[in-house]
Amino acid sequence: MIINLPKIEDPRGNLSVIENETIPFPIKRVYYLYDVPSGTERGGHAHKEQEAFIIAVSGSFDVILNDGQQKRVYTLNMPNQGLYVPKMTWRELKNFSSGAVCLVISPAVYDEEDYIRDYEEFISYLK
Repeated sequence: MIINLPKIEDPRGNLSVIENETIPFPIKRVYYLYDVPSGTERGGHAHKEQEAFIIAVSGSFDVILNDGQQKRVYTLNMPNQGLYVPKMTWRELKNFSSGAVCLVISPAVYDEEDYIRDYEEFISYLK
């Protein structure tokens, strides 16, 4: 689900705000991907419990979401829009433009036990 962020327009530059009320979970962790080499893919995992909110703060990239039944591709290229990723959703990030920056907001700190990094294991976990 794409969520539009508030956009405050100003001749000096635009500003968007992310607060706990803006996205569907409390913010506990923020990280970002940058300098992603051309042709590189990121993601390739699901989370058992964690949700995520992904924003292309610069440039563009595709996010492929798969819930085990349906696969959808989202092209993120606007810094005032983000993609909400529910738990138990396989995600892949591809087609990074030069200079792209991918910001990810999470409701929990890093926990390796929450990751499913094998697609077949993900499908089995869903059953």
